[in-house]
Amino acid sequence: MFRGNHQTRVDEKFRLKLPAEFKRLVDEDHGPVFYITSQDGRSAQLWPMKVWEAYEAKIVQLEETDPDREIFLKVTSYYGQTVEMDSQGRVLLPPVIRQSAKLTGDVNVLGMQTILEVNNLELFKTDLTGPDGFVAVSRSTKAAVAEKTRALKG
Repeated sequence: MFRGNHQTRVDEKFRLKLPAEFKRLVDEDHGPVFYITSQDGRSAQLWPMKVWEAYEAKIVQLEETDPDREIFLKVTSYYGQTVEMDSQGRVLLPPVIRQSAKLTGDVNVLGMQTILEVNNLELFKTDLTGPDGFVAVSRSTKAAVAEKTRALKG
């Protein structure tokens, strides 16, 4: 499971070097192929291919006329590209995501359990900084997550 935050850089050839902890998990559990996409154009999501394919297997079961399915597929296809990690743990970021999410220079690579999310360091901080100047979860979000998890098994 991917956890935590690692700051890294996108190099001059637009390659993202996976942080060592994440690369180790990819090597052990997932393999070198990713589907890189975005759902909002503000960040890149690196889906290990077997995780993406499992998600696709669920999406394909939805009605073809489902408007949410159609929008999801259009957006993730627009940003999406299959890439393979090289032997040094680097992946080439697709131009459309790189430009949209401003993924150059310093970036955050966040472990989001089953996928990795890559964000421009400054934009990320701007988006999540609260009124007190800290990157924080709001009280309402904490309460909502607590409520939703109470209903889950395990």
